[in-house]
Amino acid sequence: MTEDFSEDIAIIQSIKAIPTILDLVCRTTGMRFAAVARVTEDRWIACSVRDDIAFGLAPGGELDVETTICHEIRQSGQAVIIDHVGSDAAYSAHHTPARYGFQSYISVPIQLTDGTFFGTLCAIDPDPHRLNTPATIGMFEMFADVIGFHLSAIDRLTLSQSRLDDERNTSALCEQFIAVLGHDLRNPLAAIDGGMQLLLKTPLNDKAMGIVRMVQSSVVRMAGLIDNVMDFARGRLGGGVTLTRDAAAPIEPLLRHVVAELQVGAPDQVIEASFELTDRVNCDPRRVGQILSNLLGNALTHGASDKPIQVAAVTTGGWFELSVTNGGDPIPPAALKNIFQPFTRGTLGTSQQGLGLGLYIAHQIAVAHGGRLDVVSARAGTRFTFRMPLQS
Repeated sequence: MTEDFSEDIAIIQSIKAIPTILDLVCRTTGMRFAAVARVTEDRWIACSVRDDIAFGLAPGGELDVETTICHEIRQSGQAVIIDHVGSDAAYSAHHTPARYGFQSYISVPIQLTDGTFFGTLCAIDPDPHRLNTPATIGMFEMFADVIGFHLSAIDRLTLSQSRLDDERNTSALCEQFIAVLGHDLRNPLAAIDGGMQLLLKTPLNDKAMGIVRMVQSSVVRMAGLIDNVMDFARGRLGGGVTLTRDAAAPIEPLLRHVVAELQVGAPDQVIEASFELTDRVNCDPRRVGQILSNLLGNALTHGASDKPIQVAAVTTGGWFELSVTNGGDPIPPAALKNIFQPFTRGTLGTSQQGLGLGLYIAHQIAVAHGGRLDVVSARAGTRFTFRMPLQS
């Protein structure tokens, strides 16, 4: 199959400096034909031409590469300069001048910035011309470098655009994947939760009631895991944590609901909640609830079961502050250092539950709100605190 070089021709045609270069080459040297040629092992293709001798080549025109001196230049990587074929020891008997009827010739290689050979900048004329001078050779080499630089820049731009298009396509595909995944995971949970709600409306013995409550607790925990996984995927795939702020929405009912929801799964754990929210908070209430759910879930998992967990939220001095404190052994310094990194778990206690995303997601939500999430851990207990400006 013959390789198509139309793109190379179009690229050379798009470089506005090349016609000026060919014009300067001809005016400076007296040569009446000049061209930029794409040269490969088996093809010689004119990409841009200035022809004042009716040589008969136009952009896209080809010569048999074996009949050209450019074929030798591609192999050697060296320029060829001939002032007068008749008196040139190396080329007086060469088949190319005789075939194409020229007496003077100059051709220099065009290379990309990475050293890849592209073709040649060449000129011919039926009459002899003084070409083998430092000024003429330097001019040709400079112009060849300019063309090579332009070609390399276009290649880089094309590659960057291709990568950008790939990233956009990948991003769109990932968003579709996340949306479908969230839908397919949440629907069965909604069905399970609905079924448990119906069972609670029917007469149940204590054992059956305990099973229903256990299933409800598992639904709550699974919903939290799904939220964390989805947020982690969005963050790593470029979407980040999204917020829907609503300064008019009260957040205390939502926080109390989160506490009550998690209390169902840990009926024997004492959770003490204190809320003093006298000001509105310009936040995403659902996301703040997610922070509390993740922090309280972490406390239930890693805290001491015989010591109460304290949940507190307050608005004061232009700030909203939400904290969760649990008893138990302090977090080791090594674990504390990386506690907000994803998949950090196991080092905080004996439990291996969860994916280790809860604290990472809580931290990301805090940052998205223009706030911060801090942790202090000592023998007296471990306290996580989320703070953000009321009007951020």
